[in-house]
Amino acid sequence: MPLHAVETFEEWRVAARELIATGVPAEDVSWTASSQSLFSAQSPSSTQTSGTKNFSVPPEFIERARVVACHQDQGRWELLYRILWRLTHGERHLLKDSADDDITRFQRMHKAVTRDVHKMKAFVRFRKVVVDEGEQFIAWHRPDHRIVRLAAPFFARRFPTMNWTILTPEESVTWDQQDLKFGPGVPASEAPEGDVLEDLWKTYYVSTFNPARIKIKAMKKEMPVRHWPTMPETALIPEMLEQAGQRVTQMMNSREGFDTTAASFFPDEMTWENVAAAASACRACHLHEHATQTVFGTGATNAGIVLVGEQPGDREDIEGEPFVGPAGQLLDEALENAKIDRTTVYITNVVKHFKFTEKGKRRLHQKPNAREISACRPWLEAELEILKPSALVLLGATAAQALLGRDFRITRQRGQIVKSEWCDRTVATWHPAAILRMPDEVRRRQMTEDLILDLATVHGR
Repeated sequence: MPLHAVETFEEWRVAARELIATGVPAEDVSWTASSQSLFSAQSPSSTQTSGTKNFSVPPEFIERARVVACHQDQGRWELLYRILWRLTHGERHLLKDSADDDITRFQRMHKAVTRDVHKMKAFVRFRKVVVDEGEQFIAWHRPDHRIVRLAAPFFARRFPTMNWTILTPEESVTWDQQDLKFGPGVPASEAPEGDVLEDLWKTYYVSTFNPARIKIKAMKKEMPVRHWPTMPETALIPEMLEQAGQRVTQMMNSREGFDTTAASFFPDEMTWENVAAAASACRACHLHEHATQTVFGTGATNAGIVLVGEQPGDREDIEGEPFVGPAGQLLDEALENAKIDRTTVYITNVVKHFKFTEKGKRRLHQKPNAREISACRPWLEAELEILKPSALVLLGATAAQALLGRDFRITRQRGQIVKSEWCDRTVATWHPAAILRMPDEVRRRQMTEDLILDLATVHGR
């Protein structure tokens, strides 16, 4: 029985391609961890696959297999090859069979790794150290799986102007403001001890801690105790729990700091259906008190294009769907002119509740403020994290500044395709409502043409 030693997904992929091409069934292959270092300069030679015949598998398998390959399960390589063999030998739609034992295990491992990546993004805390080259920020984290390579690009996007290193027991990664460099793992003793940055973390944690929503078991589930030693703010938890009763009374009296952001309402499992349901009960800011309902995003959840507006209007608030009023009609026309089928896109807003002022029987739109945008933004970020769009269109200044920064100016930067944290093809353009409010007919017509052009450009037309 052939024995294949692999350490990374790419090594497995090279070996698996050759095995499939030469017709070796899954039961005739044995896999083991590579004796070669993961960080060796050597890599599989391109000649290894010379002469192999071509075959194809669903792109979804490659994407998910790359994640599952980071699982600590010693049988992951056997599982991946067995699924690959079945996909290429008459079971093309195997991934859709959720009752199949291999697929059930595959999905469970994918979910575990994905959740571990999410926790790494949430729990990593950097400490500042001074070296000969200047300031360096170091963090030590203990993940359940080998996820450093999956999570590292997120930190490079989030902290692009810092020199930082993340250490874990099995791998490490360093960012020098240009490139990610991976190395071997290190013990926790190699991480620097506390400094003044810990005080900043603690201050932040105290300001966002909501004693009215204390659920000890849920807190430990979402923030496992084993991560607490690397999170300076957790040292404050016992004291804050002791003072919780007094703080609840103070908050009820002042209503300040209550349910700081939408993240307080997130479900345990972050699927689109669960997040949409959780958003319907959001009380992160006062807007829910007067709005008819939460207006969550709608459309194709496998959409390549996601459109983001500011907030629902009067019609949207009543009907419960975004862009169904006059601005929605203009958007429909623009999408049609750009050769984009609205049923194939996903449409949402930064703020999910209608903010308005009453004038007689009319409800007039009011622009959401920074506090309301900040409170609601986690819902939008969750949507984008789940949808992973290939193109992201930001309609209006509020959406553009919420995702691209307060310095973004739509009058100067409209139509420019930029790389954002959530999508490599991100463009900001006019909000249809702003076009409708434009009194000058010539200018209104020009803005409409700009909107159509920007939609067509990001769609690749």
